[in-house]
Amino acid sequence: MSEKVLLTGISGYIGLHCAQQLLENGYNVVGSVRSHSKEADVLRSLTNAGVDTANLGFVELDLTKDDGWDQALHGCDYLMHTASPFPIANPKHESEVIEPAVDGTLRALRAAENNGIKRVVLTSSVIAIMGGRKQGTITPAQWTDLQAKNISTYAKSKTLAEQAAWDFIKDSEANKIPELVSINPGGVFGPAIGDNLSGTSMSMASQMLQGKMPMVPNAAFPMVDVRDVAKLHVAALKEEKAANQRFIAADSEPRSFQEIGAMLNKLGYSGPSTRLAPNMLLKFLSFFDREAAGMLGFLGMKVYADNSATKEVFDWEPIPFEQTLKDTATFIEGLITVKK
Repeated sequence: MSEKVLLTGISGYIGLHCAQQLLENGYNVVGSVRSHSKEADVLRSLTNAGVDTANLGFVELDLTKDDGWDQALHGCDYLMHTASPFPIANPKHESEVIEPAVDGTLRALRAAENNGIKRVVLTSSVIAIMGGRKQGTITPAQWTDLQAKNISTYAKSKTLAEQAAWDFIKDSEANKIPELVSINPGGVFGPAIGDNLSGTSMSMASQMLQGKMPMVPNAAFPMVDVRDVAKLHVAALKEEKAANQRFIAADSEPRSFQEIGAMLNKLGYSGPSTRLAPNMLLKFLSFFDREAAGMLGFLGMKVYADNSATKEVFDWEPIPFEQTLKDTATFIEGLITVKK
């Protein structure tokens, strides 16, 4: 009998790719959605991508409510928790993002513990590692400094949610602890499944390709292909050497937005800009624009990633970023008009 996975956030950018790879690897999948109205879109997107959805079911779950979590995990072998708010802009109130991220993670883990789940794979982010740093190499042993200047609400939410997960595992009763693996992606690009460009990465790339970003921020950090992120999530379900560890899912080299613009120009797209936005301009705009405020912590950043453990444990070699960017642009061009 096939093993069963509860995949939270199945309708998201990463979630859909995880669903595809889980189903193609023979798992039974229960995907959580915030509303049953999203189920048709998920099925359509996966079917159009050539995925057999016969072993896919759905459950309605809310990160802010207890209802349904225990029932959803009953009979499952694994939990893959990708659901979390992902805004670029800082919200008016931090609690709007932090509370669902932290409380939702703890709800999922409590239900996993109650149902004897073998292992939980958690989607975190390098933002839970690199926040507060401007230079150097980040490692899985590091954490974002929540007291650093201009740390975004999103960075706080991912850091606090992952820390809460590890604290939960440490404090759980010894005979009931599920194993935990945290996958910490860098900046995620790559073609989406479906036709939704509203996700943060897709939205940014589409704006660049349409020429709607006349200047780009001075920031550089490691990137990763969404297909690799999903691949690592699926591999992490069973890899024995991965138990109770964090893994950076990103290339080792940082990529700047200016470099991304130049690479897209080289591919024949005229929309992307390579003009750097002056830091002082973004700092000024941050007083009026929550999206600009959310970028302040990245200004001047150029960090590398130590992904050696990820490569060794999962025998992983990242998809070259040039290929990722080309595939991203081709996907977006198939949906909207871009400047060439």
